[in-house]
Amino acid sequence: MGALGSIPTLSLSVFTSPAKAARIARRNRSAMALTPFAVEVNDVSKRYGKRWALARLSFALQQGGSLLLTGSNGSGKTTLLRTIATAIRPTAGSIRVLGLDGRADRHEVRQKVALLSHTSFLYEDLTAEQNLRLLGRLIAPDVADSPLSRIPLLLQQVGLAHRSEHPVRQFSAGMRKRLAIARLLLKAPRVALLDEPFGELDPGGVVDMERIIAELKSGGTTIVLATHLVEQGLALCDQRLHLADGRAVAA
Repeated sequence: MGALGSIPTLSLSVFTSPAKAARIARRNRSAMALTPFAVEVNDVSKRYGKRWALARLSFALQQGGSLLLTGSNGSGKTTLLRTIATAIRPTAGSIRVLGLDGRADRHEVRQKVALLSHTSFLYEDLTAEQNLRLLGRLIAPDVADSPLSRIPLLLQQVGLAHRSEHPVRQFSAGMRKRLAIARLLLKAPRVALLDEPFGELDPGGVVDMERIIAELKSGGTTIVLATHLVEQGLALCDQRLHLADGRAVAA
């Protein structure tokens, strides 16, 4: 599958002095920032109790690439996306995003990544526009300070311009998904992690979501897309990774 494969890791000698180790780490971090890979998953495992949600998973996705995640419920797709987004930590292994370490550089990674998940994280009593203004300042202050004027355009792009002044508690599940998509677009992520983005959307919403993903790709955003709608996913993504019991297997 092209770029999918194991990834060598860097390590420091136990005999290196702390000062020298710090200098080497800085040089390594600068070098890794030039990596052609947007996401590097190296021998990652995640355990919940006695169950392994991910099991020694390794792959690399180039910047600007797009990866389709497929697999049945419980195969590890959501766990993998949340691990890349630094929402959860792997039990073993390491993840790098745009050359940044998922543990040591967690804050920086979160500034460059956006996760569209099953939970919308919207404020029920605020309007659609108020949610974008507030959440924009919370998750991407560098974006929210000046392009607040983009919010009307984003609401139009996701089909909510006519409901911009309505509180979210009045929204259907599909409308909430559309607003969550607008929030992701406001952040302008370099890596977009999409967990079942077509879920809860009507046919028109699915078409809009396909268009938005294509536009993100054309703008250079790296896409990792998990969906049960394999045909739509294959049409949108360059590569595929099929999971079963947290392992990469043939589809």
